[in-house]
Amino acid sequence: MTDITLYHYSRCSKSRAALTLLEERGIKATVVHYLDTPLNAKQISQLLSKLGINARALIRTGETAYSEMALDNPELSESELIDAMVKAPILIQRPILEVGERAAIGRPIDNIIELLA
Repeated sequence: MTDITLYHYSRCSKSRAALTLLEERGIKATVVHYLDTPLNAKQISQLLSKLGINARALIRTGETAYSEMALDNPELSESELIDAMVKAPILIQRPILEVGERAAIGRPIDNIIELLA
């Protein structure tokens, strides 16, 4: 069976909806509360590869940390953006469902449904 992991933030309605979807479908997933157990740079890089996106696309631009860390600077490298997400995991888009070698950001939830199909 393929490993399934949900990167979850319980205060986020989209993240709660993703968890409910998995539960309703009887899918057992490892739930990682990534604010309590932050990802390291290697884990974020692996997720980016599975998502097929760059680091900037994984960052939540509306978070206070985004402006405080001046992440709107287009000169920042992938490594610098990943380091920012390590330091402030609230910046990471959520939820993220990882199924084996693929992953999807659950905004909209249809992305998760498609990944599970």
